[in-house]
Amino acid sequence: MPRLPIRTIEEMEAYYYGFGATEIMKTDAPVLTTTTGVYQAIYGRKVWSQLNQEANIFGILPKKVWDQSGWRVITARAAASGGGVDENGTLPDTIKPTFAEVKTKPKSIAHNFDVSEALQFLGTVDDGLGDTMRLMREEIGKHHAEMMNVMLGVQNGALAGNDAESIDRVCGSYAELTACKENDQSTAYTAGDLDIYGLDRDAGASFADAVVKHNSSVNRELTLDLIDELFQDIWKAGGNPKVMLTGYDTLRKIQGLLQAQQRFTELKTIVPTYGGIQGVPGVAAGFTVATYNETPIIPSKNIIVDSGGLSRIYLLDTDYVFFKVAKPTQYFEAGIDKGDPFAVNRLGTEGMYRTMGELICTRFNVQGKIRDIA
Repeated sequence: MPRLPIRTIEEMEAYYYGFGATEIMKTDAPVLTTTTGVYQAIYGRKVWSQLNQEANIFGILPKKVWDQSGWRVITARAAASGGGVDENGTLPDTIKPTFAEVKTKPKSIAHNFDVSEALQFLGTVDDGLGDTMRLMREEIGKHHAEMMNVMLGVQNGALAGNDAESIDRVCGSYAELTACKENDQSTAYTAGDLDIYGLDRDAGASFADAVVKHNSSVNRELTLDLIDELFQDIWKAGGNPKVMLTGYDTLRKIQGLLQAQQRFTELKTIVPTYGGIQGVPGVAAGFTVATYNETPIIPSKNIIVDSGGLSRIYLLDTDYVFFKVAKPTQYFEAGIDKGDPFAVNRLGTEGMYRTMGELICTRFNVQGKIRDIA
């Protein structure tokens, strides 16, 4: 029985449930981050790139001025042997080597971008990229270099067209054309696929052939002997390899092969550098893992990978292979920010990076490639 008179529902709730019962029974409507119209994330102006934009192939190649569009080569000796003269004998007939001419034209490589006037303005007052043109200049500049790297890494079965030639085509040969397939290991080469600078590689072996260690598009185990054979053939041809270019997967494989031979009393870490480009750290311990035969190993993400296997290996004598520059990379900008919207025919601003040049090889038989490896 109640001890006190109960006159209202509130008094009854207080008697049976205690004070604060109304707070327990109420239905709340809190303001949360998910409540419509009350919260908006601020993303800020910094953009964190999630892309690997390295351009190591382009970076390691020497750059030379485009002073002429053609060059002459000697393709055969004046004589294979002989030259001895009998006592008081008549002089031998005169001789001469075989000459050939090679020519090409520079390629123009361009990447454009544009930003509207409205976005450029709103970036200064609202949550946006801020100076969007400044950000795009930086990003497309890196993209421009990366895309030239991609061109240089294209497999030789894909014709260059308006793009720069590739290292894989420079390191091609008649033997590769006739015995191998493209990097998918199934698509046959067709006539002209491995031609370069107008030189025909379809007719037979010639001075335009590089040293190619292949296995007729059937992957086989990579061995140190295979790499040594490539060095030997290039040395025998009179070359002096300056850099080994390959993918990160093949570099790991080479390091594993060398690890089994490791002998050391002192551990020393080295980082190979060539042409201002650094490779990955290795260990020097009686031999160098980050280099091989004292040749820096430089990896790139854009090296051709044979289907089911590893990235190809290129051994380059950069005295004879380089990127010849007709016009260096330049940045151009036009539009409303420059006071001339009529130039781009829109209320915005357009930017462009342009490089003019071409990959040039003046001596093929001292460049080498290993393909069909696993």
